[in-house]
Amino acid sequence: MHRTNLNIYASVLSANGGRVLVSASTLEQEVRNQLTGQGRGGNAAAAKIIGTRIAQKATAAGIDRVAFDRSGFHYHGRVKALAEAAREAGLKF
Repeated sequence: MHRTNLNIYASVLSANGGRVLVSASTLEQEVRNQLTGQGRGGNAAAAKIIGTRIAQKATAAGIDRVAFDRSGFHYHGRVKALAEAAREAGLKF
């Protein structure tokens, strides 16, 4: 996962080769439509949407276990919201 002041991104990479298998971000039009009135995407509400979305995409691709790399960000706020939403949606870390 990666976050900026305005957006949040999540992707699932393959263990061998580092290919992106599934990804989700606040730049996707469907996510933008869900965020109307909630800001641009740099908040905990957006992180929850991305966490749920990446979990749904991963399970649809047959992936249920992942390693969570927070990219050096502290585990609180948006990072925590994304991780908890992904767990609630079925991903196992």
